[in-house]
Amino acid sequence: MALILHAIKRNKNVFKTLIAAEYSGVQLEFAPDFEFSVSNKTPEFLKMNPLGKFPVLETPDGPVFESNAIARYVARLNGDNALYLSTPIDNARIDQWIDFSTLEIDSNILKLYLPRFGYAPYLPPAEEAANSALKRAFGALNTHLASNTYLVGDSVTLADIITTCNLYLGFTEILVKSFTSEFPHVERYFWTLVNQPNFRKILGQVKQTDVVPPVQSAKKPAQPKESKPKPKDEPKKVAKPEPEKPKEEAEEEAPKPKPKNPLDLLPPSKMILDEWKRLYSNTKTNFREVAIKGFWDMYDPEGYSLWFCDYKYNDENTVSFVTLNKVGGFLQRMDLARKYAFGKMLVIGSQAPFKVKGLWLFRGQEIPQFVIDECYDMELYEWTKVDISDETQKERVNQMIEDYEPFEGEPLLDAKCFK
Repeated sequence: MALILHAIKRNKNVFKTLIAAEYSGVQLEFAPDFEFSVSNKTPEFLKMNPLGKFPVLETPDGPVFESNAIARYVARLNGDNALYLSTPIDNARIDQWIDFSTLEIDSNILKLYLPRFGYAPYLPPAEEAANSALKRAFGALNTHLASNTYLVGDSVTLADIITTCNLYLGFTEILVKSFTSEFPHVERYFWTLVNQPNFRKILGQVKQTDVVPPVQSAKKPAQPKESKPKPKDEPKKVAKPEPEKPKEEAEEEAPKPKPKNPLDLLPPSKMILDEWKRLYSNTKTNFREVAIKGFWDMYDPEGYSLWFCDYKYNDENTVSFVTLNKVGGFLQRMDLARKYAFGKMLVIGSQAPFKVKGLWLFRGQEIPQFVIDECYDMELYEWTKVDISDETQKERVNQMIEDYEPFEGEPLLDAKCFK
């Protein structure tokens, strides 16, 4: 028997199990035609969960309900999974953060979310109390993440999956930038996790809400559909052919062509970006004479532009591996620009605080707007356009491309390339 998940597909509690299944290699199927407030009120469903709540996982050994329990079951189903660790203390800490994120984060986000979306009475004092409690929880999480990339250990565990899914509702629906910016390590953690391949496969592209939603009027609970009994002698009805859809409606349903990226509409450039990337990758010796000279021979100042970037919060870079992971996450999120960009990111210094500086080559004369819109890290850096007529700036470009050391008088901790 396959594992069957009784639930709607787009729900943060369901995401926990789906992401855990991606990491654990577990195959799941959704119950067909599951309908909220209908399917979960049937006698068959109530036998699996008497409270009528979803998700419920149907297994060969019987049903499991409660989203955290289902995610734990899936995480442990394959013995060689990496979502739990090898020692009892590490696994206790995984459960500790699961409970923390459920009781301190998820519950308070729901206290803000439900009244504003009309699912509970709106009481300003209650919202203020929930807001205060959530800030306290974010503060505790922020302190832990100041020196940890993940909640427990050095890789994703079930604690990270459940905590990120609990944060997801807040970031996407209720918590604006002015709230979350007070907790930069929580922000870095959330955006790093949601852009991991297994998370992104389930969540898709995640965007933070721009506004706190206004208070909506109370919603009436959905009524289950009732089937009316047909009279015994009711004559059979002949199925009528469906009327043709209006032309306008048919056109709306037709797949629309994907809009072109504005950078694809720019005049052709003499610089072929892939040729430069190949030259950079294949040059092993005489880098200045071959790669750097080749770059300037190829460079087209009308079709491309060069930019320096400097991290705004270097005083926070007190732990080397956290700083390196921060830069790695930034490069991962820049993947959407791979067709139009080349970059070098340097982590500088032999001791904390470490400095992060970068050089980027972009198609066009400005930083592409879609990169600014989609990659939140962009606002964490100061961006300065390179003036190639200035020999000092041009030499700085050369040194950043070739990982010259010492760079500006300091050793390199690491150099990462985006190509």
